[in-house]
Amino acid sequence: MAWYQVKGNETDVVISSRIRLARSIKGYPFGDRLDDKQRAELVTMTEKALAGQNFTRTDLGSLSPVAREALVEQHLISREFAAAKYPRSLLRNDNKSVYLMVPEEDHIRLQCILPGLSLRDAYRFAIECDELLDASLDIAFDERLGYLTHCPTNLGTGLRASVMLFLPALTDGGYIPSLSHQLSKIGLTMRGLYGEGTAPRGCIYQISNQITLGLSEEDILHKLEETVQTIIEKERSLRAAVTGEAASLREDRIHRAEGILRYATRISSEEFFSLFKELKLGISLGMITSLSNETLNTLLLSVQPAMLSEGASTPPKTPAERDRLRAAFIKHALEVKHHE
Repeated sequence: MAWYQVKGNETDVVISSRIRLARSIKGYPFGDRLDDKQRAELVTMTEKALAGQNFTRTDLGSLSPVAREALVEQHLISREFAAAKYPRSLLRNDNKSVYLMVPEEDHIRLQCILPGLSLRDAYRFAIECDELLDASLDIAFDERLGYLTHCPTNLGTGLRASVMLFLPALTDGGYIPSLSHQLSKIGLTMRGLYGEGTAPRGCIYQISNQITLGLSEEDILHKLEETVQTIIEKERSLRAAVTGEAASLREDRIHRAEGILRYATRISSEEFFSLFKELKLGISLGMITSLSNETLNTLLLSVQPAMLSEGASTPPKTPAERDRLRAAFIKHALEVKHHE
């Protein structure tokens, strides 16, 4: 199941959940100290460890820059992994939404992404894959420090758990800076749509753990789940508190956004995120009934610049052509869902 497909009762706020594990193999150096022969060996060893488990391999060097960027937009690889010049591969099992970057900053970056608040399921799928690696590979582990990783912040469990949230009410109310500060006090961090160093777009944020050393996997998952539930309740209460003229203006913005998405002939990426915010809020509030969160979340991926170019029979050559293609794609998608 793709991470944008609807699951659970929290989809008005929660878009997806991700578990990421950092693993390294004994006897191999980190980062730039790896030579290309060693990198190729790491890919081959990892692929053999997952043999018979429905993983397919994509060598990043064989892809065009646009194809690599499309993988970034789908959150399947990091931007650094896409831009690297050395031999590297993506191993993917789309049935379980499990993806491995080999080698990334660590020798293996394993992640599972699932829709909605699905941290436990994502963790289960990731650990199933991790156990296969552990059975075949000599994973670097220290009894005191835990899993040995390139960056000290990943020592211990090597686990990063994150949840992607849609927070328009908290954003409009000016609560995000305070929330981010409070999260940092309890070992969590808030980032933008594409992780560290990226700005929030469409009121979408990622919340994840900062600390992996000295905590168990259960500690990390429990804290994040508990915090996310509190944020969900706050976001919902702020949405419900809008009344009177403010509610009327909000409804007007939502239906105007729907009209633009259905009939505009040019839509930029930035404008789409602004319209996405209004339309997703309208779906959550029951004001938009002809569309689903699944349709909108699918569009969130499909109309990103590289994804749009990858899917086009004739890729756009200019930003203006891309904006026209995006508008036409959205219009068609919304018309199809409206008539289903």
